[in-house]
Parts: sequence; C-alpha cells; structure tokens
Amino acid sequence: MTKMSRKQRKELKALAAMRDSQIDVSDQAEVRDWSRAVVGKFYRPIKKSLTIRLDADVLAWLKAQGRGYQTRINQLLRTAMESKLRRRA
Repeated sequence: MTKMSRKQRKELKALAAMRDSQIDVSDQAEVRDWSRAVVGKFYRPIKKSLTIRLDADVLAWLKAQGRGYQTRINQLLRTAMESKLRRRA
C-alpha cells in the first residue's frame, strides 16, 4: 500500500468533514454502465473463523458446485440476513 503524504491526509480529512452536497463533482463523468463493476474490490469485510456443523447432504451439495463452498455458504447467509433486515425496515 502506498503511503499518503501529509497533504493528502489533510485533503481527505477536509473532504470527510464536508457534506456530500458541498463536494464539487462537476468534472467527474457520470457512470452509466456498471456491467464491468467488481463487487468487493475495495471493501473486504472482516472474516471470523468458526466451526460449524452442517447436514452431510447440504455440505455435499455445496461442495458439488465446485471450489469455494465456504464463500457460497457466506453468500447464502448474507442473502438471508439482508432479506430479513429488509423485511424489518
């Protein structure tokens, strides 16, 4: 990771203190095509290690879909969590 200069840190701090409506973005092109966007490229949630017991058939189904079964478990749980949170709101 590149070190930030003192000037950059000062500018970022000033930007963070501003309201969105105060930030001039008139020189920025509007993004209309998000088809090549990469989700999670800059944000990585903190991962916690744990032991979980799953039914053998559920685990076999997840593993049968190829590599990344733990990522799929996380995606399934996140989808369920977000769905429940949306219903509460």
